[in-house]
Amino acid sequence: MDFNESDLMQMEAKGINPEMITSQLDRFKKGFPFLKLNRPCTLGDGIRGLESSEIKALLRAHSESALAGRTTKFVPASGAASRMFKSILKFYHPGANSAKRSPAATEKQDPDYPPFLHCMKEIRRFAFFDALTKAMSENGLDMEGLLNKEQYGPVLEYMLTQKGLNLAGLPKGLIPFHLYPDYSRTPFEEHMVEGAGYVRDRKGLMRLHFTVSVDHKKDIERYMDKIRGRYESEGGAFDLTYSVQKASTDTIGADMDNRPFRGEKGDLLFRPGGHGALLENLYEIQGDIIFIKNIDNVVPDRLKPETILYKKALGGYLVDIQKKVFKYLHVLLEESVTSETLEEISVFAKDRLSVSFPEALERGPKEEKIRYLAEKLNRPLRVCGMVKNEGEPGGGPFWVQGEDKTVSCQIVESNQVDMASEEQRTIWESSTHFNPVDLVCGVRDFKGRPFDLMKFSDPETGFISVKSHGGRELKALELPGLWNGAMARWNTVFVEVPLITFNPVKTVLDLLRKEHQPG
Repeated sequence: MDFNESDLMQMEAKGINPEMITSQLDRFKKGFPFLKLNRPCTLGDGIRGLESSEIKALLRAHSESALAGRTTKFVPASGAASRMFKSILKFYHPGANSAKRSPAATEKQDPDYPPFLHCMKEIRRFAFFDALTKAMSENGLDMEGLLNKEQYGPVLEYMLTQKGLNLAGLPKGLIPFHLYPDYSRTPFEEHMVEGAGYVRDRKGLMRLHFTVSVDHKKDIERYMDKIRGRYESEGGAFDLTYSVQKASTDTIGADMDNRPFRGEKGDLLFRPGGHGALLENLYEIQGDIIFIKNIDNVVPDRLKPETILYKKALGGYLVDIQKKVFKYLHVLLEESVTSETLEEISVFAKDRLSVSFPEALERGPKEEKIRYLAEKLNRPLRVCGMVKNEGEPGGGPFWVQGEDKTVSCQIVESNQVDMASEEQRTIWESSTHFNPVDLVCGVRDFKGRPFDLMKFSDPETGFISVKSHGGRELKALELPGLWNGAMARWNTVFVEVPLITFNPVKTVLDLLRKEHQPG
């Protein structure tokens, strides 16, 4: 592919080399292979259940690691709130003449109109209602009067735009989610309070890292500096750090003929590479035990105890497995291994890490088995909470068959599956559990050195989607997802957690669910 001087300057500014772009354009042509599902992971077959009798020991194991300063919380928080308000934005019509009008008859036929009307009728229940009323009142507008007359134009204007609260223009983490007696809390604040429950070390330090958009980074930092004192008790302090998705992880857009997509001025179009690009951010914080959770999956204080309990249990589960992995790696790499010990390690790898062995290896020489086990054990480790599938969209846990016929536990998204295959579609639809993005990750090896996480990603697990830009269709390339292909070669353990620990807010109406309302 020949690039002109302007193209090369664009790439250099982003830190992207031309060979990478050529490789991405080739990927548009050949696509990504589908994963081959073997079967869904179910309770007792790929998913572990936690007995109440073992939780106390897991909590102790977690406490030891947290007090020693090993734990950090990592929250992908660059999502824009515009998606939350997408269906509501349809009914906002900027302009002087439309600000006071009621919805038109044609709009009332829109399938999004009932949810919009429900939002307006229940608007007093949102945590941002008082702030919205105040903003309107300061400009001489009577919120109650407008609502009673169904004149929603001004309400939407002050709710969604910079004239008022600008909720549709904020990052999701800065939207008031929950109402308390004297104030409201945003997801950033709820993550601080929740994180204090399981990442506090012996000195009272609580490490939280947020990945944010470059456009909002300064505003978020100012906001957090302003409110953090409310949540820092005597003897406790937050170590809050932030990073942005690197421009070097952006991917090239392509036209429908797989050529570079160019804007009106002839420049190349680059797009963010998806949350899989955050693998570099995860690596660069140089953590040890890292809890990962999405920005919108938070609850008020009254529901936090159970969430914190199971976060600690997952952390303890990881520590317990990690101790055994480290012990066995020392044996495999630094001592002569007896046949009995080798069998013990093999059983552990199969039972606790779901490692499967090629048939030839089972019959092969002892030295080959030692090398295979050492290579399999010396990997990043993740323990993933899984909830029962209640119809939420998204990925789930499956046994996936590799090219060598071995199987491994993977978190799989629907776009990674060949739904044209009846067999594969049937396996997908028989899934019993859902991935709520509730991960605890061990990212250091048995000698305490950080793993190079990029080496354990599977580049064959990205995906291509069709988007539009300026009214023209384009192909977009997403990197292997952070908890999908980016962690495909990690050791993976799935543990069932209660559904109450999963309470995402994808649309503004989700905030009306009882879990997000005052008790």
